[in-house]
Amino acid sequence: MARIDFHSNVSDKLEYACRLTRKIWSATPVGEPVRNIVMVGEKADLKKLDELLWTFSATDFLPHCFIEDETAIDTPIILTDNFLSPALTQLPHADVLIHLGMRMPQDVPGLLARFPRVVEVVTINEAERLAGRERYKAYRDLGHELHNFDQSKA
Repeated sequence: MARIDFHSNVSDKLEYACRLTRKIWSATPVGEPVRNIVMVGEKADLKKLDELLWTFSATDFLPHCFIEDETAIDTPIILTDNFLSPALTQLPHADVLIHLGMRMPQDVPGLLARFPRVVEVVTINEAERLAGRERYKAYRDLGHELHNFDQSKA
């Protein structure tokens, strides 16, 4: 069963997503295949995130691209606005899904069968908090064990 983590009370989801991605990607043990991360969110946020992933740290390189790019199949960090993108199912990698959006995934069982770990990022914005609570309830009602990491004191 997939591990589902909620990172709640995040003040800046895009900056947080950069740090979280760096942490997950750099935690790959030497000699093992690189962890592959798919980030799902709204198009406007993903365009900003694309820029931030290149600029948020002067010393880190986080190779990424949009799912439509021809290099996506070989790139460890993928950005997409569609949980059901046909291109997503063609990727050979799927270790971690970081969800930055507010919508509940359409095919939760299929998504969780593909990704052993899902990270839901929930900001302090009231609308996003309410949407995050709905996603939390939906996952819980499907019988998943959930983990919450409150970022209000981080």
